[in-house]
Amino acid sequence: MSTGTKLLIGAGGVLVAWWLLPGWLVLLVLIGVPVAAYLMLDDSQRRRLTGRSGRRSLP
Repeated sequence: MSTGTKLLIGAGGVLVAWWLLPGWLVLLVLIGVPVAAYLMLDDSQRRRLTGRSGRRSLP
């Protein structure tokens, strides 16, 4: 599955949730789920995640 497809599915889910749930609850879920996922990572996984940068380094 391409990155664009994943983003499209996520955006569609957010729009449906915003339509079905109150706005404050949707914002709570949008902020809470990534924070909870980050907190569930192991220390080595957190280091690897924070060590990544958007740019590729030269060899």
